[in-house]
Amino acid sequence: MNRDIKIVPPENGYPALRRWARYQAHLVTCLIAQKPKKAVIVPGRGSELNHGGMTVYAGVELAVNEHVRVSFTPPYSGESMTLQCVIRDRNGYTYGVEFIHDEIACDQSNQMQRILDAIEELKRK
Repeated sequence: MNRDIKIVPPENGYPALRRWARYQAHLVTCLIAQKPKKAVIVPGRGSELNHGGMTVYAGVELAVNEHVRVSFTPPYSGESMTLQCVIRDRNGYTYGVEFIHDEIACDQSNQMQRILDAIEELKRK
């Protein structure tokens, strides 16, 4: 069993607000932000992955509600994904990003669901 992945329980008072369980995962990411005069591409680290979004650490100044793209290879997958996201939370250079589901292709959404289902199954064993 991969011990790098664990379920992160919601904090007290939040269970009713969580749509999806969070999974602690260590991911290499690439964050792409379109600035007025150029695209900014920044390497980063991802964690707390779920079907709706993830936590990304990237050394770039971003604002809440800014739209970005995040590229990463999910656990148990050999294919990278690049998803449109919106910044929903910020703490220093750590960002909570929400995947924009209207922009996610059906096959990417299905791929993400299969990966998260596999993680869930591994945690039950």
